[in-house]
Amino acid sequence: MSATQIVTSIDFEQPGKQLGHLAIPQSTNTSGWATEYLPIAVINGAPGPTALIIGGNHGDEYEGPVTLLNLVRSLEPESIRGRIIMLPMLNRPAIAVGARLSPLDGKNMNRVFPGRADGTITEMIAHYVTTTLFPLADLVIDIHSGGRSAHFLPLVSMHHIPNHEQLRSMIDLAQSWGAPYILLYRDVGGTGLLPGEAERLGKLTLGTEMGSAAQFGVEMLNLTEQGVCNTLRYAGILTDRAPDSTTPAQVMAADQYDDYIMAPVSGIFEPFVEMGAWMVAGQTIGQIHSIGRPFESPLLVSAKTNGLLISRRAFPLVRQGDCLATLARPFRLP
Repeated sequence: MSATQIVTSIDFEQPGKQLGHLAIPQSTNTSGWATEYLPIAVINGAPGPTALIIGGNHGDEYEGPVTLLNLVRSLEPESIRGRIIMLPMLNRPAIAVGARLSPLDGKNMNRVFPGRADGTITEMIAHYVTTTLFPLADLVIDIHSGGRSAHFLPLVSMHHIPNHEQLRSMIDLAQSWGAPYILLYRDVGGTGLLPGEAERLGKLTLGTEMGSAAQFGVEMLNLTEQGVCNTLRYAGILTDRAPDSTTPAQVMAADQYDDYIMAPVSGIFEPFVEMGAWMVAGQTIGQIHSIGRPFESPLLVSAKTNGLLISRRAFPLVRQGDCLATLARPFRLP
């Protein structure tokens, strides 16, 4: 794999706290020699493991950036055994415009891993994370939320990976977060996910869905920050105090393709049930009103599997093929 084009003044081995940026070369219509900057913080304490924590993978998900920017300011090397690397705004161009995809190349950061050294800016960032940052990390946390398109019950997520020892360790780590649910999910929106690449490399990897509809409140931000800190304490990296006691999360799996209910037609989606409801196959979850033929009867949409409604479409306007809801069932490792 080619060498990265990204440069940084950060020394990942230097003791103490460093605040800096990654410099990514760009050539634009208005500047032949330009640079895009991504903020990065590294805090080195006593010898120990490394946590890589990422926010802003998608530009309409702000829980991660706000949480990590606050933690960058508050965490000090004296309370850390090991190293914490934080990228609060992995997709900073998308964060700046409130879009899911990068406005610079139109790509989804969470669909281009492991990236390319000679690719577009999104691919170059993914390549740097894969080749430079993942090798440093023992633990990877990728903070997501529903963005503008989805509501989620607060959860920590991961794939149902074939390595049961690694999966069990990730579930144990996820239990320390304090979220009510842990979800094992399936890639129905394409491959190339950051968590998937980290899992493939054997890293203890946690994703999240913290919040909904590109907005958040005090409770959700508290759950996100407390969850990150609790996970770091459980891993022995943050040593300020013992992990908070938490109620065990329900471990759920949405591992069947039909657990993801897609819109059969375009229109305005009207939900009939709220999240947290238990659905059975054949039960109606809502209906879609036609915009072009408004006085026709709405099209009813039904569940195809049994499960807890763990996510639901947030933005009512849908296109054919948009995910309307996700169902999940209790999961137990054999």
